[in-house]
Amino acid sequence: MYNPFAVALLAFEAQKVIELRLVKIAWGGAAAQAEASQMVSEKISASIEATSSLMLGGSLDAVVARYREHVAENTKRLTSAA
Repeated sequence: MYNPFAVALLAFEAQKVIELRLVKIAWGGAAAQAEASQMVSEKISASIEATSSLMLGGSLDAVVARYREHVAENTKRLTSAA
């Protein structure tokens, strides 16, 4: 079953990660380069994971829940470094 509340939470939570990443990248340097590289690699991995899950019969809710886990991990990592 589709849960629009979970999707809205994902969008809201992802905005914080976007903010934190943009600030880190704006500062420049090696840390910014590493963050940009990690961001691209995470997006590719998450896309493959979501596609695989859906192709194997997973639900949209499961994909959204997993994305929210990734977002929470990134928020924790980026705020602890700040």
